[in-house]
Amino acid sequence: MNTIRFLIKPTMKSTSKILSSCRNSQFFNPNSQTQAHPFRVLVSARFIRNTHMAFRFPSSGFYQSKPNGIGGFSNGRGIYIVSRVLSTAVETRVNENSFERIYVQGNNGGTNVKPLVVERIDKDENMVAEEGSRIEVDGGVGVGDGGGDVNLRNLEGLIEPKVVVEESEVEKEAWRLLREAVVYYCGSPVGTVAANDPGDKQPLNYDQVFIRDFVPSALAFLLKGEGEIVRNFLLHTLQLQSWEKTVDCYSPGQGLMPASFKVRTVPLEENKYEEVLDPDFGESAIGRVAPVDSGLWWIILLRAYGKLTGDYALQERVDVQTGLKMILNLCLTDGFDMFPSLLVTDGSCMIDRRMGIHGHPLEIQALFYSALRCSREMLAVNDGSKNLVRAINNRLSALSFHIREYYWVDMKKINEIYRYKTEEYSMDATNKFNIYPEQIPSWLMDWIPEEGGYMMGNLQPAHMDFRFFTLGNLWSIVSSLGTPRQNTAMLNLIEAKWDDLVGHMPLKICYPAFEFEEWRIITGSDPKNTPWSYHNGGSWPTLLWQFTLACMKMGRFELAQKAVDLAEKRLPVDHWPEYYDTQTGRFIGKQARHFQTWTVAGFLASKLLLQNPEMASMLFWEEDYELLEICVCALSKSGRKKCSRFAAKSQILV
Repeated sequence: MNTIRFLIKPTMKSTSKILSSCRNSQFFNPNSQTQAHPFRVLVSARFIRNTHMAFRFPSSGFYQSKPNGIGGFSNGRGIYIVSRVLSTAVETRVNENSFERIYVQGNNGGTNVKPLVVERIDKDENMVAEEGSRIEVDGGVGVGDGGGDVNLRNLEGLIEPKVVVEESEVEKEAWRLLREAVVYYCGSPVGTVAANDPGDKQPLNYDQVFIRDFVPSALAFLLKGEGEIVRNFLLHTLQLQSWEKTVDCYSPGQGLMPASFKVRTVPLEENKYEEVLDPDFGESAIGRVAPVDSGLWWIILLRAYGKLTGDYALQERVDVQTGLKMILNLCLTDGFDMFPSLLVTDGSCMIDRRMGIHGHPLEIQALFYSALRCSREMLAVNDGSKNLVRAINNRLSALSFHIREYYWVDMKKINEIYRYKTEEYSMDATNKFNIYPEQIPSWLMDWIPEEGGYMMGNLQPAHMDFRFFTLGNLWSIVSSLGTPRQNTAMLNLIEAKWDDLVGHMPLKICYPAFEFEEWRIITGSDPKNTPWSYHNGGSWPTLLWQFTLACMKMGRFELAQKAVDLAEKRLPVDHWPEYYDTQTGRFIGKQARHFQTWTVAGFLASKLLLQNPEMASMLFWEEDYELLEICVCALSKSGRKKCSRFAAKSQILV
């Protein structure tokens, strides 16, 4: 018997890009617990056709046999066994502190090989192989340490909705539409298309699976007790993360998640076809903007999956941990900015067209804060990750103070800004961003209620965007980015301005809209973002689930129910449109697709959240008072001045 030993050293630069196909996807197969990320299969088209299986690296005690007899399992301690394997070329994409050793015990290089034993030595994850727990595959399935047989298909049994309520006809229709929107790849569900409008002659990219669009669909399935599609989605999008992305010979940083992907069928020889995943990282998007929010949504969904299914083993996988770290490293990279908020371009989130949100938009900051809190829970803490965990804690602390102190708007704050002195050159300046009081818009003076407030849309030197952005404010509540007092005030404002922010259909994406000369200059005369349409003050039903979650966190169930009842009356009649137009959301959007999936899913998720408050409580965060004690600035040590955070702490704790 010959023994072949490979030592595969890590490399941080990819050398090739291939479409992920069914033929080579067994290496990344989520149904077989595949550890997809640290490796990429670099093979020719001819090699793919001739290879039944590349390496499979399971991460827990699940095993699933294949029709051709290929199978494998793990004992959970870093030893992976595959019953049949053919040779292939592998490139690693792992942390520089870890490496892999692969031992192939073969018989003269033939295909009738004995089990492949893959030993993973990973300093980051402290995985230690134990000889005594190895188990051979011989017909059936063995599980180490006395475990029983496990099938991934039984994953759905882990999720049990707490309340069973008879579905209305509207809910039944919504579930039918949601299931019809499911996309399958190699026979497994991997997501939902953005829209499934039979009357749409030019689908553009609405026939793709978007990361942000799939989140409400994922929550609806999870709350329904169906976790397979979410697991598959998380792992397949993680696989796509490692691809090389290029626009005009320039590539963004590693860790970027795609905005969307499409399952395509490509021809092979002799009338044969195979399915491939084709992602879009912004190369084809309008404006060629990278989707900053995709990675943040992926992290948020990963946490939600673990919370609602109890399948925390997915978070602990080496490939998932590696992908998580890559996203965080991309977000936490040092730059020229003086602020803890993320600096992004226009169009890098749900508002993906020119709408004057470049800089430090609230939506990105709220999702960033939420993703950091998720990562803080999910990261495996060890010598290889302790610096990253420290960076997360420091950023959380600085970001929460920054947003609470400088983005907050209420009557008191507006009056302070109204009396600002400008051109202050001092360490103790009150007007730190040199905001000119003339920037306060006339509509705001009479619009903001006495008992309410909100987080403004953007903050930069000499610029405050006073528009109300719904998603950013709702996630400020959900993640506790705002103080308890601020969170209460935000919902008070929505209730007081119900006609403006909800009207005939929840909820306005932003308020107010750009009009006249302001619309021409800021949007570039965008014909889709005309006043009170689309992203320029349009009403988006998909925001309903986020509003419901925020209301439930603050104990305002009646407010959430009021919005859900309003949507339930109109959405099925209007064929579940993407968005609504006019100042009160009365008309279906002029370019809105019908049967928009995240409209359907947002409604279903809202209904299920209200029926299962215990499960809803797993999706939001309470105030973390430990963050208030973290301060890494050197002001207190230098003696030049006192840190302003201590002066503001009394307000933050309210």
